[in-house]
Amino acid sequence: MRLRLASVNAASGRDLRSGRVDTPALVEAVAALDADAVAVQEVDHLLPRSAGVDQTALLAAGLGGRGRFVATVHGTPGAPQGVREAHRTVADEPSYGIALLLRGPHDEALGFRELRMPAGRGRLPVLDPAAGLRLIPDEPRAVVAAVLRTPAGPVSVLATHLSFTPWQAGVQLRRIREFARTLPRPLVLLGDLNLPPGVVRRVLPWTPLVTGPTFPSPAPKVQLDHALADGLPAAVRVSGRVERVGGSDHRAVVVDLEL
Repeated sequence: MRLRLASVNAASGRDLRSGRVDTPALVEAVAALDADAVAVQEVDHLLPRSAGVDQTALLAAGLGGRGRFVATVHGTPGAPQGVREAHRTVADEPSYGIALLLRGPHDEALGFRELRMPAGRGRLPVLDPAAGLRLIPDEPRAVVAAVLRTPAGPVSVLATHLSFTPWQAGVQLRRIREFARTLPRPLVLLGDLNLPPGVVRRVLPWTPLVTGPTFPSPAPKVQLDHALADGLPAAVRVSGRVERVGGSDHRAVVVDLEL
């Protein structure tokens, strides 16, 4: 059987060219990947900037499955006021975070597990057209994992988005390794790790399934988005690629596993 996995930094559905949020276009682009499981980063949940929609629910419906949203902050990231750390996902509270999408028959996952990690102390300089250069504080981070039922046995899939501070992202990778210790193998970690491949290999020596630059999407120069496997049997055939998805500033990574 073929199992297709993908990681997409959605950038809240904002089109890099127009600057507008276009959730329907994002839903269409993710559905076109034809994946069985998709890790999505920078997902909006009921935020005004994305018209108050539940992006995870719309993305899951477009895929023909279901989604698990994990809030990392309540409020709009980068806003000067009203943002606080999310200790849990609140269904009716405007939030921002990550999601894991699964489609049938894999949407009957053997449960979800979450790991929440505190924000680092770093600040990212961002050019705001209205306010000029601003320093945006780091955000809390999270991992969501699901164990999929397949005819070949269970496969664990993890989705994450790590800190933009390299040192903090390295610490978070080590925490993910510990978090994943008891999950069934084979296991695949998907996400925007905000680290290049060389650093990732030194911190987490799992097998890279996709190689190629992913950021910035118009002319990518560095790979920040990854698919890493642990415990993958030698007989499994793997093919991976980098692909543009809508107007995001990241390219997606897509992996086909023949189990």
